[in-house]
Amino acid sequence: MNVQELTKALPLRVVAGQSNLTKEISGGYVSDLLSNVMGQARSGNIWVTMQGHQNIVAVASLAGLAAIIVTGGVEPDKDAIRKAGSEDIVLLTTTLPSFEVVGRLYGLGITGE
Repeated sequence: MNVQELTKALPLRVVAGQSNLTKEISGGYVSDLLSNVMGQARSGNIWVTMQGHQNIVAVASLAGLAAIIVTGGVEPDKDAIRKAGSEDIVLLTTTLPSFEVVGRLYGLGITGE
């Protein structure tokens, strides 16, 4: 499944990185601890977090992630949106809580393995 297909399957809003929606999703990872994501997430993963600051974009870029989903109605700050746009990182938002997003991702066949 690619990111664009995911945006049609879940209530996600594309905030940045529209040119990279065809990226394939290799799996998923959920954490709000940036160092944990840097050390454990795999390239191509979709990252679920409730963080909305610009450092999430740096982590996603460093780890080679397919996209970031910011959950719980949290709106990424302007610096995060600007940085995601300039680095072509797909940044998505949803009002769903992280727990719900992860359950739905798993239901779509996106696992953490």
